[in-house]
Parts: sequence; C-alpha cells; structure tokens
Amino acid sequence: MKRLIINKLLNWKNTSGRKPLLLSGARQVGKTWALKELGRQYYKNTAYFNFDENPEYRQFFETTKDVHRILQNLSLAKGAPIEPGATLIIFDEIQECGQALNTLKYFCENAPEYHIACAGSLLGVALSRPHSFPVGKVDFLDIYPMNFTEFLWANGDEDLAAYLDQISTLEPIPDAFFNPLLEKLKMYFVTGGMPESVKAWTEGRDVERMQQVLEGILRAYESDFAKHTEPSDFPKISMIWRSIPSQLSKENKKFLYKAVKNGARAREYEDALQWLCDARLAYKVYRSTAPGLPLAAYDDLSAFKLYMMDVGLLRRMALLSPSVFAEQNRLFTEFKGALTENYILQTFRTSFEVMPRYWSVLNPSYEVEFLLQRENDIFPVEVKSGSSVESPSLKNFVRRFEDKIKLELRFSLQNLKKDGSLLNIPLFLADHTDRLIGLALK
Repeated sequence: MKRLIINKLLNWKNTSGRKPLLLSGARQVGKTWALKELGRQYYKNTAYFNFDENPEYRQFFETTKDVHRILQNLSLAKGAPIEPGATLIIFDEIQECGQALNTLKYFCENAPEYHIACAGSLLGVALSRPHSFPVGKVDFLDIYPMNFTEFLWANGDEDLAAYLDQISTLEPIPDAFFNPLLEKLKMYFVTGGMPESVKAWTEGRDVERMQQVLEGILRAYESDFAKHTEPSDFPKISMIWRSIPSQLSKENKKFLYKAVKNGARAREYEDALQWLCDARLAYKVYRSTAPGLPLAAYDDLSAFKLYMMDVGLLRRMALLSPSVFAEQNRLFTEFKGALTENYILQTFRTSFEVMPRYWSVLNPSYEVEFLLQRENDIFPVEVKSGSSVESPSLKNFVRRFEDKIKLELRFSLQNLKKDGSLLNIPLFLADHTDRLIGLALK
C-alpha cells in the first residue's frame, strides 16, 4: 500500500533539528507498518522493539538513564549493530513502558544522532495521565485511517487519484470521471479506511472477508476497553461506544447521555467518553456559538456530537449490509446521512489542524454541520447526502455572520461549482478541500 504519512515521516528523518518521534493513532490504522516501511525504504537497517510483545525489553530502561548503555543492550538483544543515522530504532507500544517514554528526553539531549521513532495504539491515553514526560524533547505525528485518495491507490485507481490531484479550476467534472469516482466512494463507505479492511477488498474483492475484518477490529477495541481500563469503567466505555450509531441516526445528532442508558448522567460517563477520545476511537465535535477565533473560545461545552474515527467501522457497527452499495445513493442517505457526515469529519481530521465544530440554534431550528478553521478563516460547511441541496440553515448562518464569512462550503452529490460565495464540492473531492478553498479565494 501507499500511505501519505510516509512523506511526513521522511520530512522528520531529514529535519536537522530532529527529535525522537511519537507516532500516535488508534489501533490497526497502520502505525507499525508505516515506521517499518520508512526503515525499509530510507534506512540501511531497522531495529524494532515491541514493549507489549516483549516485556523483557522494559528492563533496559528501568536500571539506567544512560542512553549509550541502553543502546548497547538493545544492540545485543537485536544481535546487530545500531548505527547513528543508518539504523531506524522503533519502539512500538511505548505506552507499555513509561521509563522508555521518559528516556526519550535523554536520547534527545545526549544522543541526537540516533533516529528513534515510537508508536503506541493507546499512546493518547497514556499521555493524558499525569506522569513524567519529556516535554519539548519529542516530535509528534498523527496517523489516521486511509483516506479516499489512499483507497484509490490501493484499489488500482491511480489514474482517478491523479485526475483529482490535477484539478486547478472550479469547473464541473466530466461524467467520464464523476460517475466512476462516485462508485468508488460508495465502496470506500463500505470498506472504510482501516488498512486490513481495504486490503481484504482490493486484493481479493472478498466482501465476506472484509466484513470479518471490520468485526474483528471492533471486537479488538472492546477487548482494549476491558484490558486497559478500570473494571468499573469498562461497561460505561462499551455502552458509549455501541451507542454512537444510534446517536448519529437521530435528526438532531447532539450526543445524549440518556441514549447510552436510561438515567445516565454526564458526570458518571464523561471520563469513559474521554477515554474513547484519547484512544482516538471517537471524535467529539462541540457546538460553537459563533464563528470566532480561536474556535475553542466559543465552545458550548454542554452540547457536542460524537463521531467514529472510521466510516467503515461505523457502517459495520450499525449492521448496514454491504449490499446497500448497489442501491443507487442509499449508502449516502442511510440513517439521516450519518455515514456521509462521519466521512467528511474523518477527512477534515487528516487535513486540518483544528477540530471542526458545529453550529445550531433553536426556535426556529437551524443547524450547520461543521465550522471549519483554515489558517485564520472560518468556513461554514453543510453536508448534503440526498438529492436536495436546499440550505436554509446555511443561509441563516450567513445572514447572521455575513461580515465574518468569506466562503461557504457545501459537500453533496452535485458537481464541482462556485456560485457566488458558495462552493459546492462533490463528496469524493473532500480530501482536496484545502486546495479547493485556496482556488475559490483567489
């Protein structure tokens, strides 16, 4: 497979002020593969150490902070020399060894010539706990499920991906490209971006195997709930996790604790919900009261939506059969367009630094699906999964905040076009949102 993260990892390798790297991401999104692929392509050799599979490696960090002594022990354990600049040292599941995490400070200060990259499926959870951490001594990168562009590459559709890359004008896309891209996007909604699921489909066109893979990933996540949390938190995390499809199937997708369990209260479940977000399995999107900077300053902390980190996992958990792929555009509109919204949010997380928000008011009821921050501008985003693209909520938002809005975005099944200050982006072009906004603002 080809992953965009490799370019970012290569930039890290070639940076003069390089520090030890922490690669964060949910389980099974491709962290280990990406680091090993970096080592295979751009280093003489790779020294790989997994603190979960081989807990005995932890002892090397418990008795000393002398990085050269640690490196000597690691080299002996590996049975091969570890050379500065020529060997990529990979510490996998580093959250299982707090001492190794702390020692990154000394690698940065005393042995910067060594290239060290670390990964952890629950690294976000580990970093949320108060403990000694090498502040300012590490570089960070995040990895997410494969986006639609990476899916096209894996599916053998490099020509379609290349066509999207070269779009330089806001003109309608010819049907010869539009229709195949829409069909590929439907399949992406079915498989999602988990690498093993994509592999099951692209290598064997095996829908049953792909379904089994997604189910296996969901079960592995629930095993993590039990393994890595307090016994009292496990049922709460599990109930919130399983409630996400029903939360998103409502007309008003605002998260409700009572939809998790009758009588549930925020103070009882908020820690469990935060665990899911720290583990990168779910995204919390707060309601914003206004399109101001910084976005966080206008958060209504009492109102938020909860999305899953992968559209394919959401489809599988919702028990939506892959056969819906063949039913025209039903896949986009199923359970109030939740898959489409989740896909757009998932794409934004890989492309923009700031977590989007949403906006809504009551009496009368209006809602804009997302507020997207790009540099120092905020753009309202409406997501249309059906054939109708009427946008009363978006129009109302623009009337209220006209002086702050340069451009409105609408993602839909319609073709690419700019109509006044409204930019309509076909759903399959979501990966290119940043570039399209740049074209529209020129």
